Amino acid sequence: MPKGCLSIFPNTVSKNHCLVNSRTLDLPLFHTPPALSRNRSSLKLRFRVELFKSKRINHSRRKMMMDDSLNGNGVGNGGVGIKSMTTSNHLRHVESLSILPSGAGKIPRLNAVILGEALASEEDDLVFPSQEFSQNALVSSPQKYLEMYRRSVEDPAGFWSDIASEFYWKGKWGKQVCSENFDVRKGRINIEWFKGGITNICYNCLDRNIESGNGDKIALLWEGNEPGCDGSLTYNQLLEKVCQLANYLKDAGVRKGDAVVIYLPMLMELPIAMLACARIGAVHSVVFAGFSAESLSQRIVDCKPKVILTCNAVMRGPKLINLKHIVDAALAESTQKGVAIDICLTYGNDLAMKREDTKWHEGRDIWWQDVIPKCGTTCPVEWVDAEDPLFLLYTSGSTGKPKGVLHTTGGYMVYTATTFKYAFDYKPIDVYWCTADCGWITGHSYVTYGPLLNGATVVVYEGAPNYPNAGRCWEIVDKFKVSIFYTAPTLVRSLMREADEHVTRYSRKSLRVLGSVGEPINPSAWRWFFNVVGDSRCPISDTWWQTETGGFLITPLPGAWPLKPGSATFPFFGVQPVIVDEKGSEIEGECSGYLCVRSSWPGAFRTLYGDHERYETAYFGAFPGYYFSGDGCSRDKDGYYWLTGRVDDVINVSGHRIGTAEVESALVSHPQCAEAAVVGVEHEVKGQGIYAFVTLVEGVPYSEDLRKSLVTTVRTQIGAFAAPDRIHWAPGLPKTRSGKIMRRILRKIASRQLDELGDTSTLADPGVVDQLITLADA
Repeated sequence: MPKGCLSIFPNTVSKNHCLVNSRTLDLPLFHTPPALSRNRSSLKLRFRVELFKSKRINHSRRKMMMDDSLNGNGVGNGGVGIKSMTTSNHLRHVESLSILPSGAGKIPRLNAVILGEALASEEDDLVFPSQEFSQNALVSSPQKYLEMYRRSVEDPAGFWSDIASEFYWKGKWGKQVCSENFDVRKGRINIEWFKGGITNICYNCLDRNIESGNGDKIALLWEGNEPGCDGSLTYNQLLEKVCQLANYLKDAGVRKGDAVVIYLPMLMELPIAMLACARIGAVHSVVFAGFSAESLSQRIVDCKPKVILTCNAVMRGPKLINLKHIVDAALAESTQKGVAIDICLTYGNDLAMKREDTKWHEGRDIWWQDVIPKCGTTCPVEWVDAEDPLFLLYTSGSTGKPKGVLHTTGGYMVYTATTFKYAFDYKPIDVYWCTADCGWITGHSYVTYGPLLNGATVVVYEGAPNYPNAGRCWEIVDKFKVSIFYTAPTLVRSLMREADEHVTRYSRKSLRVLGSVGEPINPSAWRWFFNVVGDSRCPISDTWWQTETGGFLITPLPGAWPLKPGSATFPFFGVQPVIVDEKGSEIEGECSGYLCVRSSWPGAFRTLYGDHERYETAYFGAFPGYYFSGDGCSRDKDGYYWLTGRVDDVINVSGHRIGTAEVESALVSHPQCAEAAVVGVEHEVKGQGIYAFVTLVEGVPYSEDLRKSLVTTVRTQIGAFAAPDRIHWAPGLPKTRSGKIMRRILRKIASRQLDELGDTSTLADPGVVDQLITLADA
């Protein structure tokens, strides 16, 4: 054994029927983190050994922090001693927490910033939590995280059983808490958690909180499209409305296991509908209210619902969207395909469209307001098994049939509640706002179920984030005293284009934690979010997860460890991420490759509805023994994870595999670039070329000099091989109303396949597509 190394012997731990394998790994007793090159495009940050510049932290405070750190008590260490540190393969990502910064010996300086004390600049690699924040955090140190994480992977059954016991179960699950097979070579892929346990997620969201004395607490704060239009529901009031709709659905013949399609905008009736279905054991399938009639029809035909719930119309910013017209067309199409729906319950949104202006199908269409208020305000709970289905959520790619992701009840309930609690450091006094629509998984897990399971007060916003002006988000934050704000990097970059005055004219003093979801957030956008929106005092939970995962897999825990702008940091409890090469071999240490997960977690989806073979092939076939996320990932020398985007967004230029996120991050680092989206196009010499759509900062004109400057920026940060072959000026990018960039459309425009653009009805502004086509030859 090399001198100065710890030897951890191979072992196999078996706890409550879940197995975890460990293997030998030697670590140096003392480690000085070497320099990492500053290369934002590849999402790596230089880790310079310099502690707290004197202009930012006074001498006595700097000495106190260093003394605490060297004694194993400080913010950077959290009490983890080097000599007591143990290592196993599932803990390798947190080894650096045990030696950062104190494990490197006497470090005179560390380039960093403390929450609330200074702005995060291009020269800052780490953002530490303040002592005050850490002391009050649910996970207050790396030591606390290490203890919880270690147990979660060595004893997952015991760890998750203890957490599950905090919820209400009509009947306890059996001895085998979790059962799984991730290896297609060993038979059918199968995941089960808490099987045999009897519960109901609606009961745990509402009744349980009311019984604990929170019936009069505000559950939902609703903000309409127009300023000044708002509403609220307490937990008592929300339960009554849920029961009324649940009773109606039962009277309409909806039974346990039946599907109900929900095609509603972000009114309070949307989470009400989800909870009503869950209360009676029905399986809800929420379809984003903006999908085309064809897309809606596909989902109706696939799941064959008993009822569809919709709204006559909604205002999205200044734009009227006639939802009932879309539903009528979808139902006509589904009927032609053999699936007829007898009941279309329609909420009359008078703020958008009067009843008399709504087209009506007598005998099928029923006004919500005519029947629901007459229903009883109490409804018995339908108790279900933990593995009974809770909801279907369809995801669609550029080709092929939409995939019906199926989540079950018990594991999803426990996991979404737990991830919400810890990733946002939730406190009972918090007011929480996630800007996502419930038509997406974020709205399921972190607008409805996760927050309400924790008894939170949740903001639901109907309108567009920049309507009637770019300050609307912060107006709402001040109005409702929002303390946790969770949004998408696309929205952050969009707001960056506007003057900071749209943010700074509002107080935002209530904000405590910020969050990012949907795609990797580039470091410059992270810093703007941190500095301008959060006044450099709010940690950012940059979460990585998917529709399929049900909840966060890799995420910061505020207060537990230093943040790196652009990094999702470390895995959540029970999650064992691995990075593999093209042959499926695990890569250790600093590396880049394909992101996989070694074993199951409670919130994992169980199948694709009606197509288990596709489920196995798409997610478990590429790398047997692992769940394959489809994402690329890098891990730096400190163990931090950096998501680099979908692997199908990798461009192969003359043999160089380049992630689109890398090029986009380099472009956005240019001071005159507000946003960028990169796609690959065929190139007769290089195989593929790089085609970049670039949105400039407001007021900056297009020019050839600027184009050259952007290309030079990419060449400098990544290399000449990554330089864009084409810069396409873009006044805006095609995005869904939730902010997701529709890269499928950009690929078609770049390839001049304009007759194959497909459905653009889900875009927030379909007119952007015509603008891009017009500018294609400019």
